[in-house]
Amino acid sequence: MPFTGKSTFSAAADLPEIMEDVSDIVSVVSPYETPLLDALGDPSRSAFSTFHEWIEDELLPNSDLLNQTTFSPNATTATALTVTNGVRFRKDDLVRPVGSREIMLVTAVAGNVITVQRGYGSSIAFSLVNGARLMIIASPAAEGDDKPDSRFTNRSRRRNYTQIFTASVEVSGSMLATRGFGVRDEMDYQKQQRTRELLRDLENSVINGVAPVVNPQGSASVKRSMSGILSMLSSNNFAPNNAGIPAGGGAGTDLNEAVLNGALRQIWENSSASVDLIVCGAAMKRRINAFGSASRRTAMREDLYSDLVNIYESDFGLCKVIMSRFLPSDTIMLIDSSRVEVLPLAGRSFGYKKLAVTGDRDAGQIIGEYTLELRNEAAHGVIRSLT
Repeated sequence: MPFTGKSTFSAAADLPEIMEDVSDIVSVVSPYETPLLDALGDPSRSAFSTFHEWIEDELLPNSDLLNQTTFSPNATTATALTVTNGVRFRKDDLVRPVGSREIMLVTAVAGNVITVQRGYGSSIAFSLVNGARLMIIASPAAEGDDKPDSRFTNRSRRRNYTQIFTASVEVSGSMLATRGFGVRDEMDYQKQQRTRELLRDLENSVINGVAPVVNPQGSASVKRSMSGILSMLSSNNFAPNNAGIPAGGGAGTDLNEAVLNGALRQIWENSSASVDLIVCGAAMKRRINAFGSASRRTAMREDLYSDLVNIYESDFGLCKVIMSRFLPSDTIMLIDSSRVEVLPLAGRSFGYKKLAVTGDRDAGQIIGEYTLELRNEAAHGVIRSLT
């Protein structure tokens, strides 16, 4: 027999006399995490000008490249060698062509031409090729000899500009007076949401930002913006099967360990850097997870299966692997985090500024001003053109 008494459904579709049941939680689906900023940590200091500079130095180079297409009488016995930077060599330098066991003694330097004694110390002469790297081992001194001519490097200034990040917050007096589900203070909630958005924009700018070519300091019509990591890296721009980087998997452009280690090796050879962050998007993270997966797929518990690589250790250092949504999908960044800081302009970390209002509302502004200090850009690298 059908039920004929009072029931909830007898009150019609909108249940007018029944109290609403709404969860007291507001769920946010949009991504707002900032893994790179989290990995870099809080800055140790602030910037004190909208035009931020830092000073860099380097040691005297101890290698150079051959710049010679023909050798007389041949590549194994030629003694007059043209190099790219003759100023790096001195008489009596011991030099080894990279990839060989031959040692050469520099007997004279004239411009970019060095004269050498081949097969010095009974070493085996090597067949030289254009573009070969010559490593300067040392410059032995004679007992009691005068001091050599002084040599030094010139320090250089690097620079970046600060960028203002801001969002406004306005809530009407009526909205502030009403009670809502999940939000006890509408103004406070709006502050939190706008701050999350600005932090997200800051991470995106740290990776992809560029400064204007004209009036980078800003003007009435040009808004000042910072240069990001990708735009500041020039020395170590790598691609598979190019400039000493081996071919990748698949058609030669898939990321594999050979490509990653080739890039790490070149950074290690060319600088004193210690790359400790590999930053990539989701697709490249899956490639890294696949490194040696057949031998690594073990479960810590019977109900847990793991195929993740969150720490990658190679001969060139221990690297934390992090994903950022803002990196181009074909790109991986290799970062020495000890040389990267995201600095606020003094007194301009993200904060809320209450503004004067002219109507029935509360108004304010979330504002912060930051810049990126990327020291020794040759200590970092980027791999591009990955499938």
